[in-house]
Amino acid sequence: MSQTTRVIIFDTTLRDGEQAPGFSMDVPSKVKMAMALDALGVDIIEAGFPIASPADSEATRQVAMQVTRPVIAALARCRPADIDEAALALAPATRKRIHTFLATSDLHLEKKLRITREACLEATVSAVSRARQVTDDVEFSAEDATRSDRDFLCRVVEGAIAAGATTINLPDTVGYATPEDIREFFEEIRRRVPNSDKATFSAHCHDDLGLAVANSIASVQGGVRQIECTINGIGERAGNASLEEIVMAFRVRQDRLPYDTAIETPHLFAASQLLSELTSEPVQANKAIVGRNAFAHEAGIHQDGMLKDSRTYEIMCPQDVGQTPDQLVLGRHSGRHAVHKRCETLGFNLSSDELAAVYHEVVTMGEHRKSIGDNDLRRMIARARAVSEASHSSR
Repeated sequence: MSQTTRVIIFDTTLRDGEQAPGFSMDVPSKVKMAMALDALGVDIIEAGFPIASPADSEATRQVAMQVTRPVIAALARCRPADIDEAALALAPATRKRIHTFLATSDLHLEKKLRITREACLEATVSAVSRARQVTDDVEFSAEDATRSDRDFLCRVVEGAIAAGATTINLPDTVGYATPEDIREFFEEIRRRVPNSDKATFSAHCHDDLGLAVANSIASVQGGVRQIECTINGIGERAGNASLEEIVMAFRVRQDRLPYDTAIETPHLFAASQLLSELTSEPVQANKAIVGRNAFAHEAGIHQDGMLKDSRTYEIMCPQDVGQTPDQLVLGRHSGRHAVHKRCETLGFNLSSDELAAVYHEVVTMGEHRKSIGDNDLRRMIARARAVSEASHSSR
């Protein structure tokens, strides 16, 4: 097997993810989710944006106190008060990171921040230097990096590294990039910045065009060694890159993606379900990896193939991500083989006539029901057997 390259997983479920409308979590919920992320094996947990509110600051502090294995990160704008508040919240952490950010695109500088490029560069260097007085693990993010002028972005990145930034995050803040774009983007920035070898480069991709996971993977191919992502892909607007999809893409396609992570994949489904429970936001049914239909099969042809060899329709095992195996859903599209198998699983060995009767009922009921449960099937079997016994007794 060829050698793989380790990719750092920076989870921002508790910060960027929690900022999304409807996904807010209170302090105990954030701590509970952080513990699940710890069990999952993420390298870095971004616990919050302390200056944003007292609750955010307290949640960051509680996570820093109670979760000791991963690095705990706190977000801060390139402002002294933000840096100081982040430092205070992170004080109890065994391992801490201050993550400071400032927009670098002309659109953001002129329309939102109303500052010059030079003021942006000066604020970046000052903030990174201040953060380095608190910790030697400092990350700088150039907001809207993929729409920034490349020459200016290179100057900012060089200045941030010179000031002590150990991680450089270049976000696709509005989900504008395509995979080819972003791979070339990271290759160019890393090539042009003289001191780029002194920092780890990071990608933070949003999903506005549905390309966040693809762009994150392409970024790694362009030299990135940290991916910022969230459970279930939650986040601002259309969300972030989905942690579970990235990790399993690396796991399944090692032939084309020779990268690995420290994620304990059997915990993925549990982490997804916990987040859904804490936020009262359901996971999309057909969500890759963790959706309830991710390993479900109703079509007869698919069910027949699955019963003969699961590899016919599954490129990974459900158990590998913590899902339950053998998710054959009975409905109007089901085949006779699947109905027979489910009956056997329930402990019933049916005659051919009984199976035909049950199968007919399954298809008929499936016209009016989304799915057919085990109790429905038991009642069908009872009716079929009653007819069979009556037929035999009348002979």
